Amino acid sequence: MKVLSSFLLLLLLSAFAAAQSGRATPSPTPETNTATAKELYEEASSYVRVKADEYAKKNVPFSADRLEVLLSQQKALAAHNALRFAKINAPEEDDLYYLGMLHWLAQNFDGARGSLTSYLADSPENPVKAQTARSIVAVVLAKQAKPEEAAKILDEYKKLEPVKPTDIARMSAEIAKAFQSSKDFEKMTPFAVAAYETSKSMLDDPSYRQRGLDELLDAGMLVFEAYRDAKDTTAAERALDDMRLTAAKANSAGFYYYAGDQKIKYLIDTGRKPEAMRFYEDIDATINREVKIVSIREDVRRRFKVRRDQYNILGEKAPEFVGLDVWFPGRQVPLASLKGKVVLLDFWAVWCVPCIEAMPDLKEWHELFSKDGFEIIGITRYYGEPEGLPANKKDELALIKAFREKYKAPYDFAVAVDQRNQLAYGATRLPTAVILDRKGVVRFVESGTSPQRLAQIEAAIKKLLEEK
Repeated sequence: MKVLSSFLLLLLLSAFAAAQSGRATPSPTPETNTATAKELYEEASSYVRVKADEYAKKNVPFSADRLEVLLSQQKALAAHNALRFAKINAPEEDDLYYLGMLHWLAQNFDGARGSLTSYLADSPENPVKAQTARSIVAVVLAKQAKPEEAAKILDEYKKLEPVKPTDIARMSAEIAKAFQSSKDFEKMTPFAVAAYETSKSMLDDPSYRQRGLDELLDAGMLVFEAYRDAKDTTAAERALDDMRLTAAKANSAGFYYYAGDQKIKYLIDTGRKPEAMRFYEDIDATINREVKIVSIREDVRRRFKVRRDQYNILGEKAPEFVGLDVWFPGRQVPLASLKGKVVLLDFWAVWCVPCIEAMPDLKEWHELFSKDGFEIIGITRYYGEPEGLPANKKDELALIKAFREKYKAPYDFAVAVDQRNQLAYGATRLPTAVILDRKGVVRFVESGTSPQRLAQIEAAIKKLLEEK
C-alpha cells in the first residue's frame, strides 16, 4: 500500500491554489519526432499542476485519494514519455539528464541510474544538474540494496558544489534504510544520524517546515531503530527524548506525541513497564515543562489521555473474552489455546466506515501470513437503535453475517452482548487493532485507520511472526 505523507498532500493543495490564481499551464507535448527530452520531462513533471488547474476550473476539491490517483497517472506519463524519446532520438548530454529524470519520475530505477550515470561520465558543465544526478544515483543504489556504492556517491557529492541539505538528508536516509534491511546496524547508525541532524538544521526555514517535519520524524525513527536493533537501549531512549524536545521546539503536537508514545511503548516492550507508566503518570508535568504554547500543550495532553487504557494492557497477558453471544463460522476457542500463533484482534462495527476501509488489508494479511501462524478474530457487539441498527439482536446479527458475506472476510467473527471486551482491551474507539504475540501477550494496540496506521500494523505482524 502506498503511504502518502502530509507533505505530498500539501504539494497538491499548493498546486490547486496556484491553478486558482490563473497562471498558465503547459500544453501536452505533441507526439512528434522533434520533442526534446527536456520538453517531455517538463510535461510529466508539471502533470499534477496541470490537473490542478483543470480541477480548480471545475470546482473539484482535492483529497489524499485524488493525489494518489494523480501521482499514479504522472508516473505512467513519465514512463510513456521516456519510451517515446528513446524510440525516436539519439540522446546527447543534456538529453541524458532529462531522460534520467523521466525514468526517475516513472520509478524506473534501472533507467534512471543508467541515463544519469552516462550523463555524469561526460563531465557535464552544469553543476546543479550534475549534483542532482549524483543525489538520485545514490538514492537508486541504496534502494537497489547497494548502500556501499551509494555511500561513495554521497562522499563525492559532498566534495562538490552546490550542496543541498535536502539532498544530503535524502541520500543519508536511504543508505541507512539499505543497511537496516541487511541488518547491519553498525553501518546504518551514522547515516541515520546524518539524515536526522541535517533535517533538524533546516527546520528554521519556513518553506521547508512541513516537508522538514515529515522527513525529520522519519529520520529520527531511523536513529531510534538503529540503536534499538543494536540492543543499545540507552542510546535508543536518548534518540526518542531528543525527538520529543525537537518537536517541542518546532511546536508540533503530533510529532511530540509520537515521540513520547514511542518511548512508552519501547519501555514496555523491553520489560520496563513500571518505568513506562511512571513516565506516563508524569506526562502532564513533562508537557508543561517542555511545550511553551498552551494550545499545543492541550492537544498533546488530549492525545495521551485517550491512550491510558491501551498502555495498561500492553505487555500483559491477553484477557479472555467475556459475554460472547455468537462466534461464526467456526467454533469459539479460548485465547489461551491460540498460544504459538500471532493473533490480531480487530475491534470493529458494521456502521464504522474506517473499519470497512481496513477490510482489504485484513484480508491480504490473512492470505499472506496465515501459513506462518497468524490468525485474525473480528470482534464486534450489539449496538441496537442508537447506532441506527435493528432494534433486536436477531436482525442485528443477520446484518453482521451479511456484512461478513459481502466483504468475504476469511476469518471468524465474534459478537458480544456488551462492551466489556472493548473496555478490557482499551478498544472504545473503532477500529482498534490489538496484536498478541506467540506467548499470548498484548504487544500492539492502536486505534484508527490510515495508510500509516495500516503500515504500522503490518510491520508489527511481521516483527512478531519472526519471534519464536
